[in-house]
Amino acid sequence: MNWFGKKKKEASTTSKGTISGGGGGGGGSNPANTVVKLREAVSNQEKREEHLQRKVDAMAVEAKAKMAKRDKKGAMFAMKRRKLYEQEITKIGNVKMTLETQMMQLESAAQNAETFSAMKAGTNAMSKIHSTVGIDQVDDLMDDIREEIENGNEINEAMAQAVDPLCADEDDLMAELEALGADDLEAELLEPSPAVNLPDVPDSKLPTLNTAEAAEMKKLEAELAGL
Repeated sequence: MNWFGKKKKEASTTSKGTISGGGGGGGGSNPANTVVKLREAVSNQEKREEHLQRKVDAMAVEAKAKMAKRDKKGAMFAMKRRKLYEQEITKIGNVKMTLETQMMQLESAAQNAETFSAMKAGTNAMSKIHSTVGIDQVDDLMDDIREEIENGNEINEAMAQAVDPLCADEDDLMAELEALGADDLEAELLEPSPAVNLPDVPDSKLPTLNTAEAAEMKKLEAELAGL
């Protein structure tokens, strides 16, 4: 019995299921989770970049030390290692740029998707409103409003009219009133005036003023004339 082959197949199946499960159930399709993972990847690359930069600096110090000891072969080996580390740092820089580009593109796409969803919802809401409120219905409503306003104005004008039943005969009534006034005036003029009782003329002479009273009276008249 091939136990080893069976175990190998099971291990392969398990490994495949784990990989596929991690891709499907880990929320990889969620843009927010994907952005978080990309940022973690950038952070890891930056840590590795710092580690390699320390090695580059160390190799430079080692190469100088080897040259000081006349060890050209050792110095050359240190410079080769330094060159390899620098090449790796360059690769890491490219990877970081790719990750940063992916993050920006993903964030932009997620923002565009949210904007599109909001615009779609707004369009659906407007369409639903317009399906119940069309232009013809609005025109009919405005016509009804104008008609009701006109009816209201006519009602107000009708209610503001005078209710006096003799309002149309005012000219005739004024003519009759003037005629009555003329008749009364004529009758009043034709009536005899009542006798006026005047006082009797006194038979005796008016009393005369004495000399002192006459002087006082003249003085008073002079004062009044001066005013």
